Amino acid sequence: MIEFSNRLVTVLLIVVFAATVVASYLRAPRRRDLVVLSWLLVLGVFADAVLGGIVVYTKLNPYLVSLHLLLSLAMLALAVVLHHRSRYDYSPGARADVANPATRRLAWVLDGVFVLVVFFGTATTGAGPHAGGSQGQLVAKRLPFALHDVVMAHSAAALAFIGMVTATWVILESTSGPARLREGAKRLFLVSLAQGAIGFLQYATHLPAWLVELHLIGACSLAIGVTLFQLSQVARDREPGTVDARSEPTTRGASRTETSRR
Repeated sequence: MIEFSNRLVTVLLIVVFAATVVASYLRAPRRRDLVVLSWLLVLGVFADAVLGGIVVYTKLNPYLVSLHLLLSLAMLALAVVLHHRSRYDYSPGARADVANPATRRLAWVLDGVFVLVVFFGTATTGAGPHAGGSQGQLVAKRLPFALHDVVMAHSAAALAFIGMVTATWVILESTSGPARLREGAKRLFLVSLAQGAIGFLQYATHLPAWLVELHLIGACSLAIGVTLFQLSQVARDREPGTVDARSEPTTRGASRTETSRR
């Protein structure tokens, strides 16, 4: 049932990504970056489907299952980048104002720490009890690590991530940083706190499956948040036709006064 449902979702993704490729070619003016990103999503979903087939064939090899999740999260981040770039002007010579070089460097560090959190998180799942654990199924091979040890490594990386997000939010608020950065850091702070609480609760309650599912949803939310926070480090003009008239100017040739307000 799970495998078949996954295939149905994959077919839907292929249809959506194919439509995205067509739209990227029909767009006027056509932008090479959007075409490339659209094709990367198509290639990514096919690669993920092939990997998923291998995962099933190898009876849920935990290393391949971890890679399957990492590739899926990478595709999610790629989709966020495509959505962002489709709304903003990335043409040569377009406005690209770095809000704060320090926070931009910090955003890259956050990305690296988040990758570590996800890496140890997949290892935690791979060492846990769930795969193939339903009645009538064979229990899949697990990673050869003590669950407690992997959880401690995952928790340490998660605490480091939460600490950095908290410090970033406090610094931006105290220095009256750009609103988009403060909002992005605040969302990351709240989601990472909720994710940490879910992680602690699921370990304390011996990993009930429904909490693991919530934890995976939280990982997707953080992947989106981290990607958006990175993209928001550079202020760009909106593409014509995508501007919210209530909050942004409607032309690319906005004055410096308008730019500073934004």
